[in-house]
Amino acid sequence: MNLKQLSLPELEAALAPAQPSATAVRKVFAGVFAHARPTVDAIALAPQVPRRVADLLRAQAELPSLKIVERRQAEDGFVKYLFESPLGGRIEAVRIPIFDEKYVVCVSSQVGCALACDFCMTGKLGFQRNLQTWEILDQVMQVRAEADRRVGGVVFMGMGEPLLNYKETIRAAQILSHPAGFSISGTAITFSTAGHVPAIRRYTREGHPFRLAFSVTSAIPEKRAKVLPIEKTHPLPELIQAIREYSEARRERAMIAYVAIQGFNLEREDAEALKAAFEGIPIKVDLIDVTDPTGKYLPPTAEELSAFRDHLQILKAPIARRYSGGKEIGAACGTLAASQYGGTVLPTPAVSSSREA
Repeated sequence: MNLKQLSLPELEAALAPAQPSATAVRKVFAGVFAHARPTVDAIALAPQVPRRVADLLRAQAELPSLKIVERRQAEDGFVKYLFESPLGGRIEAVRIPIFDEKYVVCVSSQVGCALACDFCMTGKLGFQRNLQTWEILDQVMQVRAEADRRVGGVVFMGMGEPLLNYKETIRAAQILSHPAGFSISGTAITFSTAGHVPAIRRYTREGHPFRLAFSVTSAIPEKRAKVLPIEKTHPLPELIQAIREYSEARRERAMIAYVAIQGFNLEREDAEALKAAFEGIPIKVDLIDVTDPTGKYLPPTAEELSAFRDHLQILKAPIARRYSGGKEIGAACGTLAASQYGGTVLPTPAVSSSREA
């Protein structure tokens, strides 16, 4: 009985032989997820957990953990964690500082990635396997255990395409947002997708409270296909229609992630293609400088980006430039590949008792 793998209804079913009350189930659930480093004994000994439930936990429950191989900190405060799983493979997560208020954790959902986006180092690793729910959650738990301020958000923007691991990532998000779990607002949890249309439509039908960010990068299909091979599987018109359905169902602007690449997708024709593609769909555009350690793709010059932002005014939509930090430690968007980088290698910190809740 892997306690980190179970949603509240699943935990209730697993504990059913001990006939627990709803309060006891919730107490066990909270003990697993609401604390920094839970143990089976501590959960079993908690008030309102009856003896028969405690005996079942001691006999069958486990709380596996990822191993932290290394932590690296960049000058801008980003911290990258390299984890090793007992199930095989290494993955990375990034602790992102949001001013002096909180952290957001960027988590991985797969070991490697099958989509092979041409500017992404993770894509060059190929796909190895999907992560289980507990492996996703443990990234957040271990980062939170060492944090000096609250973790107020999670983004599924690390290694892998989260919508290709749909069941596990959705369960993880549900636990992250549960009041007795991590108690992170559903609107502070974001899934980034390169455009897996069937999963986007399923997500829309199911009405989850979390947000989707759609990686478009070019609204000219020929250009998009050069850097995002998924264009050949789910062509842009199909993706645009799925985004329209998502936006209409949620009655909000769709977040369009646009990787800005020098000399490639920053001309007036690119802005006009975006306008034509998203006609009638409320959107907001996040511009993200490409980070490609191979040097094949370069970020835009200041002049090029400024001109493109002027071109984008024809969209009459909010335009933001997303900061992609931690470049020197390989923590920026598209650079997570379990590789060695610079920055400061951090020692194992003492766990603060203030992070227990």
